[in-house]
Amino acid sequence: MLSELLLSGWDALTEYLSAHVLTCLIPAFFIAGAIAVFVSQSAVIRYFGPQAKRWLAYSVASVSGAILAVCSCTILPLFAGIRQRGAGLGPAIAFLYSGPAINVLAIIYSAQLLGFDIGIARAVGAILFSVVIGMIMALLFRRQEEAMFNAKGDDWAYGAGDDGTHPLKQIIPYFAMMVFFLIAASSIGLVVELAKSDPGRWVMVFEGKPVPALLSLVSLIVIIVMVVRWYTGSEVAQWMQETWSLFKKIVPILLVGVFIAGMIKVLLPEAVVQRWVGGNSIWNNLLASVFGSLMYFSTLTEVPIVRALMDLGMGKGPALTLLLAGPSLSLPNMIVIGRVMGVKRTAVYVLLVIVLSTFVGMVFGRIA
Repeated sequence: MLSELLLSGWDALTEYLSAHVLTCLIPAFFIAGAIAVFVSQSAVIRYFGPQAKRWLAYSVASVSGAILAVCSCTILPLFAGIRQRGAGLGPAIAFLYSGPAINVLAIIYSAQLLGFDIGIARAVGAILFSVVIGMIMALLFRRQEEAMFNAKGDDWAYGAGDDGTHPLKQIIPYFAMMVFFLIAASSIGLVVELAKSDPGRWVMVFEGKPVPALLSLVSLIVIIVMVVRWYTGSEVAQWMQETWSLFKKIVPILLVGVFIAGMIKVLLPEAVVQRWVGGNSIWNNLLASVFGSLMYFSTLTEVPIVRALMDLGMGKGPALTLLLAGPSLSLPNMIVIGRVMGVKRTAVYVLLVIVLSTFVGMVFGRIA
């Protein structure tokens, strides 16, 4: 039994390292490091800070995931980056949840494979969840956030870019290209995952056409040109330092969490889950929510897993519950979030995701 546990954990770790670290996680860390250095602290606070206009902060944060094909782990350095620069707890949480939950590919794939009703319910539910959970978190921890913001004050302003020397005409295209590179690089692993789940459809589309690799290379060259032309050597050095600092802070804990999540697959095999999520009771949905929140799903892989479970009798309610809880949470994700914003805030966040996913899934199961 012990050897089986260790082997499952090792398989999960090697799969994660080979499929996601190079193409997804590392680009995300470079973006997070760039946020810490090149983005003005005042700009982050203006749009995401505790005193920012709520409608603007939550609107931007809740739909941010639409352009990011990232998983619950890849979003972590980006979340840590904006939080470090002064983003308020509510908008930061909305970004953290929406990032992996509502990327366009996931919604389209869900609608195609699971049904149009589930695809729409997932999109609407994820956007609403990000706003509701973010606002609840901001309300519950309002005093602590205000005290932290007031205590740090001007001390949050550090690093290049805070003096306004880099205009928006440089900042916007630079980060747009960085995000484009992340999407293109992520698509390389995404094509592989989709080919595994549906070889006939996806291999036919991409065979002989290495589009993601070409786009990644082109965008990387453009980024290098931008950096050479617009930024000084000291700024680039600070960018690398910030990226490495975030990498050291997050990756070791993340890898441990992936290993533990792999072992959980043995302790909680899919066969057990299938026997308990066939109905639409509160317990069926709660189990689906807890299972989804603990397990790690790489980008889009939750969709064929849910399809397989539905083929074996999983109800539509628990299916939506898993889709709302699974992509945005995982055991590795929880461990890292706990280090970034504290155990108490993390526990409340996880509880909110589980409870809301359970409730919405049960309601959807009754009307679907």
